[in-house]
Amino acid sequence: MSLPATNLFPTTVIGAGAWGTALAIAIARNGHEVLLWGRDSEHLAAMQKTHSNERYLPGLPFPDTLTIAPDFEQALKNSKHILISVPSIAFSEMLQKIKPLLADKVPVSWATKGLTPETGHFLYDTATTILGVSHPLAVISGPSFAAEVAKDLPTAITVAAKDETFSHALASAMHSPTFRAYTTHDVLGVQIGGTVKNVMAIAAGIADGLGFGANARAALITRGMAEILRLAANLGAETETMFGLSGIGDLILTCTDDQSRNRQLGLAIGRGLTVDQAVAEVGKTVEGMHAAREVLLRAQQAGIEMPIVEQVCKILFEGYDPRESVQILLNREQKAEASHPAPTKNN
Repeated sequence: MSLPATNLFPTTVIGAGAWGTALAIAIARNGHEVLLWGRDSEHLAAMQKTHSNERYLPGLPFPDTLTIAPDFEQALKNSKHILISVPSIAFSEMLQKIKPLLADKVPVSWATKGLTPETGHFLYDTATTILGVSHPLAVISGPSFAAEVAKDLPTAITVAAKDETFSHALASAMHSPTFRAYTTHDVLGVQIGGTVKNVMAIAAGIADGLGFGANARAALITRGMAEILRLAANLGAETETMFGLSGIGDLILTCTDDQSRNRQLGLAIGRGLTVDQAVAEVGKTVEGMHAAREVLLRAQQAGIEMPIVEQVCKILFEGYDPRESVQILLNREQKAEASHPAPTKNN
């Protein structure tokens, strides 16, 4: 289907951490004009001087079309597209901040994964509530570590939007031989996958930190996927999405690679650190911690079982010993792997 052209440039990226910078680099690498803004003025000045982000992505120079924007209002004034990359706990506040500065119908996307604190709303719902319906919205998700994207290593992500014109334009802006961008209309499914996988990665890290081995990790990832599928089905997401990049793809990546902050947190807890000590050791935002309680609450409201998420919450917030939580999971009653009945032979 032929779609009308959508001009997204200049694009302003809000959030100069590793992931926001990596996405800015990926778009600018395609020759597009990109402005990058962050809340730390000293960090912005350093990036302006070195034309790189030495704090988060050292040794990786910016493309010529990537410019540092020291002034927030100026960064938004002439922008044709806003891409937000801030922690979920700051997402709502950032939307409130940009709202009065947005020109009419300027599209907004984000690469933040998680839920809105206190309300437990998915970020798309929060963005719609704050910005209204006049701005096209999109979610960027999938199995991607910032450093690998910035280094131009092969990566595939998903762009989810209800506005097909916007999703295709945004995917085209990022797409390259090493950065494949797929599109979907299943905004809910992409958000579920991107949120719950972080909680599962904490669990996988704990298991590995305890030295339980590859068998346990594979079992945990598989049963974690079963929990994600139950939640997705209950909330109305598409099963196909959960077996795609933003579902099983992101789950595998985050649970198995030590670049994941969520896995790092779990590893530290499994090694015997307290939760506070583990958080301090990671030293960066761990989205799974912010999402765990909200995900469990949604599961309880829906009347579905998410035992792995439940035990992660008990470890993080109720002081449970990780070995005790593992034992609780192992002692669950024996049952069939699938919930549907076995097929019967036709006579």
